[in-house]
Amino acid sequence: MKILVVGSVAYDTVETPAGKRESQLGGSASFFSVSASYFTEVGLIGVIGNDFDPDDRAMYERRGIDTSGLIEANGKTFRWSGEYMEDINTAVTLDTQLNVFGDFEPELSEAHANAPYLFLANIDPNLQLKVLDAMASRPKMVANDTMNLWIDIAKPALTDLINRVDTLLINEEEAKQLTGEDHLPDAAKAIIEMGPTSAVIKRGEYGATLFGGDFSFAAPAYPLERVIDPTGAGDSFAGGFMGYLASVDKVDQESLRTAAIVGSTMASFAVEDFGLDRIKNLTHSDIGKRFEAFVDLTRFNPLS
Repeated sequence: MKILVVGSVAYDTVETPAGKRESQLGGSASFFSVSASYFTEVGLIGVIGNDFDPDDRAMYERRGIDTSGLIEANGKTFRWSGEYMEDINTAVTLDTQLNVFGDFEPELSEAHANAPYLFLANIDPNLQLKVLDAMASRPKMVANDTMNLWIDIAKPALTDLINRVDTLLINEEEAKQLTGEDHLPDAAKAIIEMGPTSAVIKRGEYGATLFGGDFSFAAPAYPLERVIDPTGAGDSFAGGFMGYLASVDKVDQESLRTAAIVGSTMASFAVEDFGLDRIKNLTHSDIGKRFEAFVDLTRFNPLS
């Protein structure tokens, strides 16, 4: 496998202005692995309960995702309930039931431990560190995501982890919270000074900005007429971003720029329907056409 992802697998109940869905497949590892699977081989490490639908595991496998690391434990699968009503970019959590995810201890096989690309999805940074330490050798690229909860309650471990990764993916509000900087470029500079060589600041309907040590690049959001469900957009972005880099096996500046647009492409599909319904049924033609639409969004002639 080219990419290993460690994260949550969940059943989500989501309400948006477009409607409501109950017990739809979600979780950071789900969105990431499905998105990345269009570009490269993916292995998924996670935990599920006895209530996990066999059809959902079959969907992973149809996408060519290695589920040997998806362990079934006695109990119920992680459940999350939330709504996006006043602000489509911000989820209001109504209920969280960790269930078997509360005792999650990732276990890596030899194949997992030798993956050249590693994505540490949004889980406890202490678990993210354990996974990184369990790798047979330092992967070619390590990226991680995080959230405000871990910044609040586990900042020392998170800071240790950030020092050891190549790229941090984080939203704008969390970047400012993590660094104490109010100006986005200053926050990105502070993140890079913590250790990564690049940072991706996710900005919802305004796209994402990629910062390197000596460059920056803005990836726009696709101008959709209607957003159905934003859940998983950030993890779908990460899947496209990492999936592309693994497919070309390069992590230079030009590859990172293209990867940011691929990430935005996949995120734009994810929000067009509830849960994974849109992103799990794409064709490579769909992805190619949407990517070219992003190229058109930013195409212009130089000044004479």
